[in-house]
Amino acid sequence: MKIGNDEMKTKDFFYNLPEELIAQYPIEDRESSRLMILDKDKGSIAHRRFRNIIDYLDRGDCLVLNDTRVIPARIFGNRDGKDERIEFLLLNRVGGDRWTVLVRPGKKVRPHNRIVFGNGLLKADVLSIEEDGTRIVDFKYDGIFKEILNTLGEMPLPPYIKMRLEDRERYQTVYSRVAGSAAAPTAGFHFTEDLLNSLRSMGVEIAPLTLHVGLGTFRPVKVDNIGDHHMHSEFYDLSDETAEIINRTKEHGGRIIAVGTTTTRVLETVASADGRLGAQKGWTDIFIYPGYRFRAIDGLITNFHLPESTLLMLVSALAGRENILQAYREAIDERYRFFSFGDAMFIK
Repeated sequence: MKIGNDEMKTKDFFYNLPEELIAQYPIEDRESSRLMILDKDKGSIAHRRFRNIIDYLDRGDCLVLNDTRVIPARIFGNRDGKDERIEFLLLNRVGGDRWTVLVRPGKKVRPHNRIVFGNGLLKADVLSIEEDGTRIVDFKYDGIFKEILNTLGEMPLPPYIKMRLEDRERYQTVYSRVAGSAAAPTAGFHFTEDLLNSLRSMGVEIAPLTLHVGLGTFRPVKVDNIGDHHMHSEFYDLSDETAEIINRTKEHGGRIIAVGTTTTRVLETVASADGRLGAQKGWTDIFIYPGYRFRAIDGLITNFHLPESTLLMLVSALAGRENILQAYREAIDERYRFFSFGDAMFIK
């Protein structure tokens, strides 16, 4: 589902980022990451620390979180009887032990091949090649798949992170609960349990939903006109309880603040024209870019995104492209840390 100005160009969302500003590791204290405050109406900017987010939220506001949990979805094996190293990235379960996976090198993996992992602890039969180049595979194993994956798998860090992550939990939010993502909802990295409890005690509602992050996070925009880009579907689940909290917040005049673009995509998928929500689960391929009119959210907590990415387009739809690009220029001048393990922005 595409909603926006189809005539905009991908190059309209380019900016130059010095490589040394790409954060390679998470900072020790989650709350102490930097926080840029961007007023989407005025374009004004302030610089704080993330723990100061408490100063920008009010009693009666609702903070909506994505409670997905990243699985160790990157596994390495060999084609049965061959020595070539094959990498799988598990994207989503399609039923039973069948999964959609990204494969490298793809040319070496064809239907009817068997890939062997961990000296036979796990095997995968390749069933088909999809139009987008992903494979549907059927896993074979003895025991419990989750435990085997925890033994064999690595956390699927983005390719721009070159350093090894020693503590897997640092690529999880503190509120991660529902396993199934191939990437983390990184805007939530800055929260601690203490900070969330402080927000609750001052009357801010905390409402969870689930979106399992998949291929869309890894896929760059390769077309000139952004309206020609195809977003992959990702599974989401929004409960009755969360829908009721959000609707009640709106009725009482509170703001809906989404933590992350993944949360935003679920809320905007489910919201009716008047902004009300009901419990719903399914698959969303919503692509939000400038020209879109938001129905559910009033503000957004997010990280700093890659040039020409769908995530940069989404935040530009909320705050205005010029405001966002100006904010990014200032972030570069102020030496903010960028991308997954980087600093945060609150668009209010």
